[in-house]
Amino acid sequence: MNRLTIIGNLGAAPEMRYTPTDKAVANFSVAVNERWNDSAGERREKTTWFRVTAWNGLAEVCQNYLDKGSRVLVEGSVSLDAWKGQDGQTRSDIAVNATQVVFLDHSNRDQAEEDDDLPW
Repeated sequence: MNRLTIIGNLGAAPEMRYTPTDKAVANFSVAVNERWNDSAGERREKTTWFRVTAWNGLAEVCQNYLDKGSRVLVEGSVSLDAWKGQDGQTRSDIAVNATQVVFLDHSNRDQAEEDDDLPW
């Protein structure tokens, strides 16, 4: 089973486009922060970025209600994309094909609940 659940914050507002067959696609990045104390008691932090793609109605909802910094829970399938950069170094990107996006900011949830045209 290929399933991933992450909770994090958007790095920028979703970018919306439409395919030639008129399917909505929204792309956005989510930063997931991990904090811990190392063996010396020093506070450490690591941020992992995920590239998220949402399709159709989910894409449109994300475009309408999410913005830079929005806190979200994203569920979907994951893939690792790898390529060589211009400097010859191998780069990789974690991509998530979203099946569900839950808005965790109260302001976004309140707005979404007031809209009768939403698909949920």
